[in-house]
Amino acid sequence: MQVQNEIRLQFPSLSANEGFARMAVAAFAAPLDPTLDELADLKTAVSEAVTNCIVHAYRDTVGTVYIHARILEGGRIVLKIRDRGVGIPDVAQAMEPMFTTDPGGERAGLGFAVMASFMDRLRVKSSVGTGTTVTMEKTIHSRRKIHG
Repeated sequence: MQVQNEIRLQFPSLSANEGFARMAVAAFAAPLDPTLDELADLKTAVSEAVTNCIVHAYRDTVGTVYIHARILEGGRIVLKIRDRGVGIPDVAQAMEPMFTTDPGGERAGLGFAVMASFMDRLRVKSSVGTGTTVTMEKTIHSRRKIHG
């Protein structure tokens, strides 16, 4: 499918930047005229992915979070959220609802389940010591055409 528009962002893994990431992706998707529900789905999924980078990938340090967002023909949005953090030893286990690497903390272990429920497609690739890439896709059904 042909790319109609794309952006690349990078920012420090500070909790203050989670809201920025949500709003940036929402603003990027706005020309497709998503419904409020579609917009909320995108924002929630981005929030979960960025929060994973902040809380898990860079645990007690500050690293960089990378977002590559593309709009494809047919109103399809592809979001890649990447870090160069600690990585995930067992992606399948990490994607199980209620699994968390922080059992004594405030995390419910639902991040990937939430992302999957709000997006049409979710892929997670990770290598220990080199980081994680979360790729999410969603078709905006109420879309308008983007004109160059």
